[in-house]
Amino acid sequence: MITQRAVGNRFKNYFELTKPKIWYLLVFTSFGSAVTASLLFNIPIEPLTWLLLLGGVAAGSAAADTITGYNDRDIDAIMDRTKSRPIPSGRISPKNALVFGLILAGISLLLAWFINILAFALMALGLFDNIIIYSKWLKRKSQSNIILGGFSGGAPALIGYVAVTTQHIELGLVMAGLVFLWIPTHIWSLSLHVRKDYKKAGVPMLPVVSSEERSVRVIAGTTLMMVIFSILPFFLNQFGLIYVITASVFGTAMVCLSIWLLLRPSERAAWTVFKFSSPYLTALFIAFMVDAFYH
Repeated sequence: MITQRAVGNRFKNYFELTKPKIWYLLVFTSFGSAVTASLLFNIPIEPLTWLLLLGGVAAGSAAADTITGYNDRDIDAIMDRTKSRPIPSGRISPKNALVFGLILAGISLLLAWFINILAFALMALGLFDNIIIYSKWLKRKSQSNIILGGFSGGAPALIGYVAVTTQHIELGLVMAGLVFLWIPTHIWSLSLHVRKDYKKAGVPMLPVVSSEERSVRVIAGTTLMMVIFSILPFFLNQFGLIYVITASVFGTAMVCLSIWLLLRPSERAAWTVFKFSSPYLTALFIAFMVDAFYH
């Protein structure tokens, strides 16, 4: 007889399999872009649309993380940081993980279909980019893996925008572009912190195949590019001082941290850049919403 505790543990294992710390933020970017579009163009969002949008993006992001976990089960078992995950630790079988991921992917596509055809296409592209282009093809072959794989990271923000409107679609593209440019700083700073793990597993992340000196230069360069790009929405005449001040303050902090990493490379500095990058992106999407409310 299956006990309540066993059911709870099974649920916890499958929830952990989806890597919620990753998809929480992606769902938030989708929520933020939808709210921003709604406020800017005075378009109310129906409860059903919210259900389809947030449920679809959560399912799609969780599906991508689950199936990439299936793809990476061999290297996850090698790395200290990942060996306790549900598949390599034996808490969930690879077959069950794959089936679960495919079910989530199907749910995400179905929900996106009921939003509109553009949301469906973006969801399908995001899943394909993350699962096939990044995880299956490039992750073990190229140091540029995270760049091409970054398109999937920007998809939720654009899905949130087009779920509301296609007016001034350049705004949705900029929001998605901001996430796309954020991903290299976020992932490469983490990779620098745990490069011994990636090296042991034979994954050619930038800090593994390049010197520390070159890696920190690239991270600093991508951070600066991201911060400069983050100011662009102000010049699209849809956002004002609330957004640009927030982007400037948090962007300055990101640049300062990347300079610290550049001048004094260390695992601590890399970890700090990685940890601050998520609050940075969160702050920008909050600023989008607040600024749009007062626009």
